[in-house]
Amino acid sequence: MANFFDSLNEKHVEMIGKQPVFFVATAAEGARINLSPKGYDAFRVLSPTQVAYLDLGGSGNETHAHLAADGRITIMFCNFQQPALILRIYGRGRAVLPQDGEWGDLAAHFTLLPGTRQIFVIDVESVQTSCGWGVPVMQLDYERATLVKYHSQQDPDQWVAKVSARDRSIDGLPARPTDRYIAGEPAAQLD
Repeated sequence: MANFFDSLNEKHVEMIGKQPVFFVATAAEGARINLSPKGYDAFRVLSPTQVAYLDLGGSGNETHAHLAADGRITIMFCNFQQPALILRIYGRGRAVLPQDGEWGDLAAHFTLLPGTRQIFVIDVESVQTSCGWGVPVMQLDYERATLVKYHSQQDPDQWVAKVSARDRSIDGLPARPTDRYIAGEPAAQLD
């Protein structure tokens, strides 16, 4: 049975803190639904009604474009250990880029990684928990360092040019790219 909450409570925060992966879903009118898995130590609970996650450059910038167009976002955590539990955060999100005034205060909550592109801030509208009985029990072996290693090997100017060219979603929605390269922490810390 699903239970709804107006904000995150201590049990929710504890469960979130133990998860090595989370999923992000966004949609905008006339566009495909975007669903992305996220790893690394990239998620933070800022308060019972606000969360944020660190975003590294990838193949596109769909979440940014969807949030700029619509604002709706769902974050899902699955407990792959015991007890079985699924937690969804429904909210409205926005991107904060390194060139934005609030970047410094927000970035202080994270260990920045090479290729950090933006931080998504989500205002929590509701939280849902459900049983998760159909989710398998699994063990994390290790974090993949591939994405961070890729970004750490890039020429900063070429990286900015490449990321700046991703100013549209695959459906043509506009996205505001970052204008700077973040060197972040070495990838060796992930292995």
